[in-house]
Amino acid sequence: MMLFYLVVFLHLIEINNGITSPILPYTTYNHSIELKTNVTDLWWTTNEINQEILFELHIHTTGWIALGISPSGGMNGADIGVGWIDQSGNVHFQDRYALSTITPIVDNTTNDWFALQGREQNGWTAIQFKRSFDTCDSMDVSIKSGTNNLIYAYGLIDPTNDITYHETRRDSRTLSLRSYNDPPLESEFTRFAHFDFRLNNYSIPSIDTTYFCKIYKTPTNYSSKRHVIANQFLIESSNRDFIHHILMYECDSTVQFNDSNLPEGLCYNVKSQIQSCAINIATGWAVGGDYMTEYPKEAGYPIGGDFQIKYYMIEIHFNNPNQISNITDSSGIRFYIGNQLRQYDIGYLTFGTDILPTSLAIPPNVQNFIVDSYCPINATISIPMSGITVISAFPHAHLQGRSISTKIIRNQTAVQYLFNGETFDFNYQFEHRLAEPIKIYSGDEFATRCVYNTMNKTRITLGGESVHDEMCLHIFTYYPRMNNTSICLNRISFSSWQMLMNKNISAIFSFDEFENWLMNINWTSQLVTQWQEFYNNASRLVLYGGEANLQHLMLSRLQKYEDLKQKECNKSSTGNNTTVIIPSFNTIVFLAIYLMILIKYLML
Repeated sequence: MMLFYLVVFLHLIEINNGITSPILPYTTYNHSIELKTNVTDLWWTTNEINQEILFELHIHTTGWIALGISPSGGMNGADIGVGWIDQSGNVHFQDRYALSTITPIVDNTTNDWFALQGREQNGWTAIQFKRSFDTCDSMDVSIKSGTNNLIYAYGLIDPTNDITYHETRRDSRTLSLRSYNDPPLESEFTRFAHFDFRLNNYSIPSIDTTYFCKIYKTPTNYSSKRHVIANQFLIESSNRDFIHHILMYECDSTVQFNDSNLPEGLCYNVKSQIQSCAINIATGWAVGGDYMTEYPKEAGYPIGGDFQIKYYMIEIHFNNPNQISNITDSSGIRFYIGNQLRQYDIGYLTFGTDILPTSLAIPPNVQNFIVDSYCPINATISIPMSGITVISAFPHAHLQGRSISTKIIRNQTAVQYLFNGETFDFNYQFEHRLAEPIKIYSGDEFATRCVYNTMNKTRITLGGESVHDEMCLHIFTYYPRMNNTSICLNRISFSSWQMLMNKNISAIFSFDEFENWLMNINWTSQLVTQWQEFYNNASRLVLYGGEANLQHLMLSRLQKYEDLKQKECNKSSTGNNTTVIIPSFNTIVFLAIYLMILIKYLML
């Protein structure tokens, strides 16, 4: 009876997390997510020792269901497990591969999707199955650490000769399967004190892109330092389509404001007043992200008392492409305060490029355009010799972004990824908790790569604030906090651009002339190739440090290093693939009874 109540209790928790399937999962899993409301739910548990994942997929249909791992987020090259329950209750499961956007073929080389059990109930189909991280099969896609592209689909009927076309019954989602961080429940923190930084019925302008900035002061009731243990991003459900991101910045510790008239307004209108609050990112949310985030038990974000930061800036990016008017918004951030101080203070460290056109100028009609940046030893010497512990990663780009990754470089050799966001989806940007915390040390260097796809563009894409512009930011949460280092960003040097423009490098650089030149380039495939070579070899200005001690140095070109070696796959073949059929429970019982009768008869 206690087991029954435990299962029901766990199911209630999953309902609170958005799970809508009426079927209880076969076991308790480490992770669960609702992929589509009242349609698709997924549970999974990773096993790093056995290098495999146990999945359970529930879809609101009595036809076939499918889950796949995709290299790009679509059908092409996807590795797919397809299953269904027949009228006798037997589970059928197939390993398939998508050569293109046509019906995926059955992989007749090996079978690497293994069904364990399944059933139909209340119009839903549920199948439990497992897959190895790496199958050594050319018709499979590895499940790597970092981000993974999931695709899922379903049909309305069971297959006869082959699966039917799914039509619009399909979707995709980017997830960190091996390091997913289930968002905590709001109810876990209602007993803690909290304060809010949020807008008050702000009228969203009826224009495509708006950046609104507002300064807040630390609540005066925290006379001694306290720790924020969780953040809740307060975004009105009716306005979720209008908010692209919310960022909180720390203002310089020396800045003073008139507390009775704190600056607020369109960011470019109040730029001179907020310029001391525009570098140190403290926390953030972007479209598709989780609304609740929680810090690890040993660390919290410091606030109040003798903590040197007294003012913060909330920046909200409103995206209103249809220019709808008469919309008000009161979004913001809620901070839950722990009852006791924790061992460490949380800090944030950002790699990538700044957002000027001199950093990002991406040609149109390109499948993969690579923008590399490098954080050299000069910028990381301030990291303590004992190191800092990185716990999560937040990659950020806009519509053309496809991949964001950062590697740790030691002695001119890449030793591991700090985080590999190999697949990036603009619509699902969230903080990725690392599977295991990673230590970085004084003198470590960092190589960040952003990859863009502009096949849908006919004009150049520049660095900027609009979703139609681009960014390349990789934000990491760590402890213990460093007060003098928060960014390490690159931009292509003015002299490199002027040489490309055939301008005198000693002349004053004109941004207006530069942007006009970029927008009037006549692109050819040869020029695109040359542009990539320019990005690979141009000198770079490195901006590093913090708000109060921002420094810069020049790199004559990107640093060379020995890259990570690809691991060899040693998994043995699993044999030829056929449709795996798992008999129903009733069939198994019938066969067992029949066997018992047969044995008894033979013994007579």
